[in-house]
Formats: sequence, C-alpha cells, structure tokens
Amino acid sequence: MNPEPPVTPDANESVTPKSLRQQYEAGATVEELVTTSGLSYGTVLNRLHDARTVMRTSWQTRRMRQNPRARQRLAAHLRTLYEQHGATLTELAAAAGETRRAARRLLIEAGGTVRTTQQTQRMRTAARAAERYKVALSLRARYEAGASVPELAEDCNYSVATVYRLLHQARTPMRPQHRHGPANQARRS
Repeated sequence: MNPEPPVTPDANESVTPKSLRQQYEAGATVEELVTTSGLSYGTVLNRLHDARTVMRTSWQTRRMRQNPRARQRLAAHLRTLYEQHGATLTELAAAAGETRRAARRLLIEAGGTVRTTQQTQRMRTAARAAERYKVALSLRARYEAGASVPELAEDCNYSVATVYRLLHQARTPMRPQHRHGPANQARRS
C-alpha cells in the first residue's frame, strides 16, 4: 500500500472537483493531477467523478497531446499513399507506426474515403497493367533496334513466350523468323 503524501487540510479542501475537471479536460492525466494536487489517486478519481468528468483512455490522451500539425501532415501523407499509390490500410499502418484502425482514422481525418478490397485489387491490377505496358514498349524499341527475342528474354529474365506476348501487346511488327537484323533493313542478296 502506498502512503499518501502529507497534505495540509486546507490544501486538500482547496482542490475542488471543478478545478480538477478543468485541468483534466485541458489534457492533464490522473497521475499528473495526483502529483500536482497532493491527493491520493482514489481521491482524484472520486472528485473527477463527482464533477461528472468524462474519462478518456490512454490513447485518447496521447492523441490529444500530439502535435496537431504533425498529425495533419501524417494524415495527408497517408491519404496520398492510399489514393495515388494504392496502398492498403495495413501498409498505411506500417508506414505510420500505428494500428490499422488508427491509420483508417487518420485517412478519414485527411478527407480520404476507404476503399473496398475489390476496389484496391482493381486499382493495383490497373497499375500493374500500366507498368507492364511500359515494359512492352521498351522491349519493342530494343527489338526494332535489332535485338532478338531470345536476347531480350535473357536480358530481362523473362521467358521467350513472355517476351513475344509483351511485343504483341505493344503491337510490334515482327521480323520473319531467322532474320535477326533491324526490322526496317532490307534483305541483302
């Protein structure tokens, strides 16, 4: 059992439930009120309850004490990751060092709208398709410059079939088989 700190009766009476409530609602914790008032933990809690104080959790206190500008910047950054880069709530939580629920809350605070899983999958599929098309165009340029399909496959670590598929996707005019020069070069007789 912890002994109560010595307090004069006048000091004990001067700490009113109303003053404790005001300090608590301004962000002080119960432990801080115990230290500043000299009252016991139970007495502080009783006086807060007498003043009809709405108690908060520890995470609510941490949130209340956070730098609001830093929180806004973090929320805006998470929204950018979510909307422009297709990040998931789990990825946002990892980026923010928070839980998924906290990341979701920050996203909503920044004006973001939470997607369904299907919407996220469609967004990521579209991004992968765009990236794949860029690869197809770069393969086309190299093929038209004279590289062979087996060379491209080896350089990119793709199968020959994948290279052919990407070249067709980029609408590449194919050379006749066994002619490995540039596509525009006329056949020499």
